[in-house]
Order: sequence, then C-alpha cells, then structure tokens
Amino acid sequence: MRIYFWSYRQIITGGLVLLLLIIAGTISYGRINAEVTVLQGKSPWQPIYQGNSDSPKMALTFNVDWGEEYLPEILDQLKEYRVKCTFFLTGRWAQKFPAVAKLIAQEGHEIGNHGYSHPHPDRLSKNENQEEIFRTEKALLEITGQKTSLFAPPYGEHGSQVLEAAEELGYRTILWTIDTIDWDSNRSPEMIFAKVKEKAQKGAIVLMHPTERTVQALPLILKYLQQEGYALVTVSQVLN
Repeated sequence: MRIYFWSYRQIITGGLVLLLLIIAGTISYGRINAEVTVLQGKSPWQPIYQGNSDSPKMALTFNVDWGEEYLPEILDQLKEYRVKCTFFLTGRWAQKFPAVAKLIAQEGHEIGNHGYSHPHPDRLSKNENQEEIFRTEKALLEITGQKTSLFAPPYGEHGSQVLEAAEELGYRTILWTIDTIDWDSNRSPEMIFAKVKEKAQKGAIVLMHPTERTVQALPLILKYLQQEGYALVTVSQVLN
C-alpha cells in the first residue's frame, strides 16, 4: 500500500481549484435557471402595437368611456377628410349613449371593445376580464350591429391573464404605436399634433380620446398625414 503525503501548498492549491469549480457550477446553474424562469414567465399571447410596416397606412383610434359631447364634431371632421377609423367603446358608455354609438357605426367606422366598466384589467382574474369583454360585446352588437373582434384594454394594461382572456374569446389585443396623451389637460393641440407628426410611420396605430384638445388637433393631423401620403384606415385594415 502506498501512502501519499500532500504538501501544504498542494492542499491549498487543490482547495482553491475545488472552490473555483463549485463557484463556476453555481453560476452556470443560476444562469440556466434564470433563463428557464424568463421563458416560463413570458406569455404566449402578445398585444399588437403596430400594423403592416410595409404599407403606407396608419390607423387612428379613439378610446371612448367619456367625452360624448366632442364626438359629433370628431365624426364631422373624419367625414370631411373621408377617413374611417376605429372607436373602442366601453359597454356602459354605449348603453348610456346608444344614439351616439349607433351614429359612429352608421358613419362607417369600426367598433372595438374597450371592456364594460373601464376597470384596471391587471387587477382582475381571467374570468372577470372575460365577463367585461363579453358583456361589452353583447351590448355593442345590440346597439351598433357590429360584432367586435378587437380589444383595447383600459389603461393599456396587458397582464398574461388579460391577454389570455381576450385570446380565448377570439379577440386580438390592440395597444398603440403613438400615444397622443390627449387626456392630459396640460397638453395643447399643438403638442398633440407634434407628437403624431414626429412618430408617424407605416403601420402606426395612433391612440386618441374625445377631448376638446383632440377636436382642435385632429384637422391638423388628418391634413398632414394625408399630405405625407398615408392612407388613414381602420385597425383591421392596417393589420392586413
């Protein structure tokens, strides 16, 4: 039997090598585990921010849960420039102002689903989100005659349960390329127009609301985009 004697230096060196191997293994495991966690956390359902970027088209959208007093003038401006766009309506608003909701549809605009009571979707379960969407779908179909297939979640919230709820009901979740932030009273019509002018691009989806500032900015936006050669269409059309 042979007996091996290790020097102090060999013991220290061997210990350091073993320690480095343990550390390297731990780091590698951590990276792999982190990558797996990221992949597991990514939702297979994704919202849509932009349409076809190969076509010179843009889509104007209006999210409506208030501001009915500004909609007739907005509709007149759209008619003047021969533009069709997409109005995302809440169910409660449409039931409160059915004549205005019906007028939007009669003018040839696309009707989208904005939930029923404008809640924070990320705070709701999947079933609660589906109830919001389905209740609105039923109301809008009865009032406008259009069956909705596009969903604009209130506040732009799009947690995995929100996206899954919409997907299971056959909806595409629509967000935006350009947010005009026109709901902010500190934004002037000129600022709203400048934001659209700066960010205009093929396939862009523009988010707006019915406000006095929007009414003043809209003619500037319509005139500029058409002069730049953009066809202003509905969301469904810009996605094709």
